[in-house]
Amino acid sequence: MIELNAELLLRAYASGIFPMAESADSPDLYWFDPEQRGILPLDTFHVPKRLRRTVRAGTFELRFDHDFRAVIEACAEPTAERPKTWINADIVRLYGDLHDQGFAHCVETWRDGRLVGGLYGVSLGTAFFGESMFSRETDASKVALVHLVARLRAGGFTLLDTQFVTEHLNRFGAVEIPRAEYRRRLARALGGRGVFGGIDQERAVEALLGQAG
Repeated sequence: MIELNAELLLRAYASGIFPMAESADSPDLYWFDPEQRGILPLDTFHVPKRLRRTVRAGTFELRFDHDFRAVIEACAEPTAERPKTWINADIVRLYGDLHDQGFAHCVETWRDGRLVGGLYGVSLGTAFFGESMFSRETDASKVALVHLVARLRAGGFTLLDTQFVTEHLNRFGAVEIPRAEYRRRLARALGGRGVFGGIDQERAVEALLGQAG
């Protein structure tokens, strides 16, 4: 059996598939290629008014790629709302390798020196594949998502893959598209080059909030 490594994982993403474990304790990974794929359109991203006020209030300190390991481990923690997660030890290892190679990124929300929320995902071309998020305080992960979208828009990204559509993501305008349409969009995105770092984040967020009513 071929051991899954970062290179194979990137090839899988470029083909439109992604891995998940049955649970954090499971040693096995399974490949998924949904017939209906969840995406979050960057040009029609919706920010609810209350959340917009929270973002502008600067309730949280935002950091990018500061402590990737802490973010993915927090995403793997069971909570009352999510007693089981799909992030096992292999997932932590593989995405840590992708981060070290510059393909995986995280957005972190901090308050009073504590990591209280965040998300992580993989970037290829102008596609960003959102993987998981966590929140230890109200709105912490939502604020991270707003900052992610602002950064992706400013960096020339064209596709934000959410894999599935949840009630949480519905509030921001997430939609499902057929597998064939997703692959067409993915192929176009892989032909470009998005920039995740070096963004004027404050300006990017204000540009987003000015449009995402």
